[in-house]
Amino acid sequence: MQDQPVPVPLERLAYEMPPRFATADEERAHRKERLAEALRLLARLGHGGGVGGQITARDPEFDDCYWVNPFGRAFAGITADDLLLVDGDGRVLVGGRRVNELAFAVHAAVHRARPGAAAVVRVRAPYGRALAALGELLAPITEEACAFYEDHALLDEFTGVTEPGRIAQALGPYKALILRNRGLLTVGDSVDAAAWWFIEAERAAQVQLTARAAGKPVPVDHRAAVATRERFGSDLAAWVSYQPLREEVASTS
Repeated sequence: MQDQPVPVPLERLAYEMPPRFATADEERAHRKERLAEALRLLARLGHGGGVGGQITARDPEFDDCYWVNPFGRAFAGITADDLLLVDGDGRVLVGGRRVNELAFAVHAAVHRARPGAAAVVRVRAPYGRALAALGELLAPITEEACAFYEDHALLDEFTGVTEPGRIAQALGPYKALILRNRGLLTVGDSVDAAAWWFIEAERAAQVQLTARAAGKPVPVDHRAAVATRERFGSDLAAWVSYQPLREEVASTS
């Protein structure tokens, strides 16, 4: 009789974690590559339309400077070499194209208000915009939506070009903001986390709208929703969850 297989000790199992960097140059190169990958992924998911969408990543060395996709370039073809370095006042420091100054002002305000946020995502996506048109928060009706339970906010006003500081204030300490009549904004301590939260918020909005169209959704109770958020709502959990999606883009670029 053959011996039964012995479980492999946990410490010997391969498990990818966010990388650490010896220099600012290494971290900068990594953030730029992940930002470009995130843009290409969002394009693949159908969220790259128009000229208003942006992802920004804080430079790890230079204060109040951020890497961002150039104005008018399709997300699908963006590489790290295409990215611009822009200061908090909207001046392009590195790169040969223009930045969308109005959209960038919002990102700069959020970065200044949230020094722990490495990245900010705000692009056009249909279900998030539909939920924003209703002026509603994400409801805790799925396990995935519970990651946002009491950890996102609604800016319940529309004034056209909203004061960037007002948006940053409305976001507060949360991971996501619903801008009424405009759409979603997310932040994270890495590009990967910020991108994952945007994708998950868009998916949660889709489920919420679909469930409402079919009937009356049943929410998760408060205690269970909080426990689920504590388990799956961290930026580390977002980073881990994002890796399979990122690998799809990286393997075809």
